[in-house]
Amino acid sequence: MKRFSDPGFAILLLCAVTPIASPAQTFTTLVNFNGTNGSGGASMVQGLNAKLYGVTRGGADGTIFDMTTTGKLVTLFSFDGTDGTNPDTLMLANNGDFYGTTVYGGTGGCGSGCGTIFKITAGGTFTPLYDFCSQPGCTDGGSPAAGLIQGTSGNFYGTATRGGGSDDGTVFEISPKGTLATLYTFGAYGSDPNGGLVEAKDGAFYGTTSYDGLDGKGTIFKIIPGATLTTLYTFCAETNCADGAYPSAGLIQATDGNFYGTTSQGGDITCGEPIGCGTVFRITPGGTLTTLHSFDSTDGYLPYGGLVQATSGIFYGTTTGGNDLTDCGLYGYCGTVFSLDMGLGPFVAFVRPAGRVGQTGGILGQGFTGTTSVSLNGTPMNFTVVSDTFLKATVPTGATTGYVTVTTPSGTLTSNVPFHVLK
Repeated sequence: MKRFSDPGFAILLLCAVTPIASPAQTFTTLVNFNGTNGSGGASMVQGLNAKLYGVTRGGADGTIFDMTTTGKLVTLFSFDGTDGTNPDTLMLANNGDFYGTTVYGGTGGCGSGCGTIFKITAGGTFTPLYDFCSQPGCTDGGSPAAGLIQGTSGNFYGTATRGGGSDDGTVFEISPKGTLATLYTFGAYGSDPNGGLVEAKDGAFYGTTSYDGLDGKGTIFKIIPGATLTTLYTFCAETNCADGAYPSAGLIQATDGNFYGTTSQGGDITCGEPIGCGTVFRITPGGTLTTLHSFDSTDGYLPYGGLVQATSGIFYGTTTGGNDLTDCGLYGYCGTVFSLDMGLGPFVAFVRPAGRVGQTGGILGQGFTGTTSVSLNGTPMNFTVVSDTFLKATVPTGATTGYVTVTTPSGTLTSNVPFHVLK
């Protein structure tokens, strides 16, 4: 079964929901897209300057934007089709630039384009890097729908929505030199892994599928390279899909050790009956799922993008629908940006969570001005404060894998994940 890339088709699917609340949380709508500033947001990522960077899939061929955590949004770039259409998922590089993909568009040899890879600076300078299906027979693939992650081994991991014996998608590993191995081919246990993978603290990879091989509501899975895949959760297990349905983005592991994500449908049974408007959920590594928020259309609906946890501890995400206006495309879906505060404290994060002795890497956070010390698993690190939200630190001799702590005038901040010292 294929993904419906247009939300107008998605609302023809089914499932509705009774909302399940979780205590001690605050949901806030920060931005209403209006067509001129894009429409239909996707996943976001935090930059070196503490701003959030993301893409919208509508607004003609899509846009790239930056936004403060209080909701001030600036459009950095608008796609025109030749450089891509329907962008998806930015990745922050060590130098502070962002890399991303578009699902369609470009100048490759398959109709209106099979997607692209691009780079954009924090200031908005856009550089196209690759057009898919530019090789004979499209041997290089097409329509990338999720980004990559780099594992502690140095290899890259990702998902493809096409391929496999049933054309249901694959999970793959690729070395920096380009050697690719297929880790898993979806079939009866799930299909259409639209979101990327997350490498968790336990060393396993976690992800979602938009459908499953039974009745098609989506799954959450866990996979260990060289081992079998485990399905942790199958959506629409509750009456009227109260737990959500059709996740269309990957997971993130938050500072509390749990995973957080969104489903594009399910939720409030009165919202777009009988399908529901989507949910935000939390799931433990053991597979216990809690619905944190059910959208009701006034606060957005169809959250196709995933979540990002800013170093403040607060979660941010986008919806495809909400604030409906006639100038937001055929179906009038403009979308929103929202925040969800679960009461988790501030932390520091890495631009890349692994490196060798002597290498210098970037650390994201806040309140860095006046920092007095940075240490890796108890070993002091040489560091340079670049700004109040970004510093650089060098992996010291004798360092071992562990958490990084940054001592600032207002207190000590600890990294959300261990930094892995590579041999």
